Amino acid sequence: MKPHFRAPMAALGLLAFLTNCATTVTEKEKPGNTSQLMTMPPVSDARRPDSTGAAISAPDARTTSEANGIAATPATAVASDAASAAALAADRPDPNALSATAASAEREKEKKMTVLDYRNMLANADAILKVEPKNSAAYLQRAKAKSYLKNYAEALPDYATAIKYQRNNPDAYYNRGVNRLMMKQYKAASTDFSGAIKYRPDDKESYFGRGVAKMQMYQYKPAVADFTKAIQLDSTYADAWEYRGISYSSFDKLSEARRDLEKAAKLNPEAAKSLRRYVGNDEGKAPIKPAPAARTGGVHPKPGQH
Repeated sequence: MKPHFRAPMAALGLLAFLTNCATTVTEKEKPGNTSQLMTMPPVSDARRPDSTGAAISAPDARTTSEANGIAATPATAVASDAASAAALAADRPDPNALSATAASAEREKEKKMTVLDYRNMLANADAILKVEPKNSAAYLQRAKAKSYLKNYAEALPDYATAIKYQRNNPDAYYNRGVNRLMMKQYKAASTDFSGAIKYRPDDKESYFGRGVAKMQMYQYKPAVADFTKAIQLDSTYADAWEYRGISYSSFDKLSEARRDLEKAAKLNPEAAKSLRRYVGNDEGKAPIKPAPAARTGGVHPKPGQH
């Protein structure tokens, strides 16, 4: 029987969900190829305006913008670069990386951009790279633009180069994880979200993304742990409550599934569909079980969304 997972508007759109769910799944059932995929977590940059790559929209931004509320004069820009270099050498999180809250806000902003905006983002990154061929943030911006334009395979080399030059950038891993989810490369996506968590351990959307990747590999119990961590970071995270409930239902933890799905439905009325489909309803009706379909692995994004 084929499980359908609604895709969170979390990338390219991690994370509001699509509205179509389907049958209750067992732990041995792999997600079907006709399942609905997440519209991915929106990709976002991880660098503050004073850092080397965040000057993407203005080559001289390092001396004109602000970092941590302080005008980024040449001296503070140099100091910031020195701190970043030291963190990179020690494999610590970049001190100039956005906070989890700021990164989430940036993703929401980018999610609302138009196709023309994404094309301009791509052209801008190309222009920067002609002058600064080792600008990690320019590679990341170009990769994000390609992801938003659904050129997922073309985006991978740019993500790899961005990480090569700045391996402690959590958003580079997060965004590549989203890109790989869209390509149905779930194991690689899970690894990327782990990289994002390593360098930004309070990013709820990275835990959520890793949980979704595990669900698509029918690793429902490990997925529960990731959704639980996302909920611990944000108790109002409706998507995490919903997907944890779906995961619980897959290995017959129906009491826990009902609790989570009822909570999700209170936070987001759309989650009531999952409540009915996976655990039935308060009138004692059985869960909805659509006709079985062939399982070929993977999931599909909703047409017109990314």
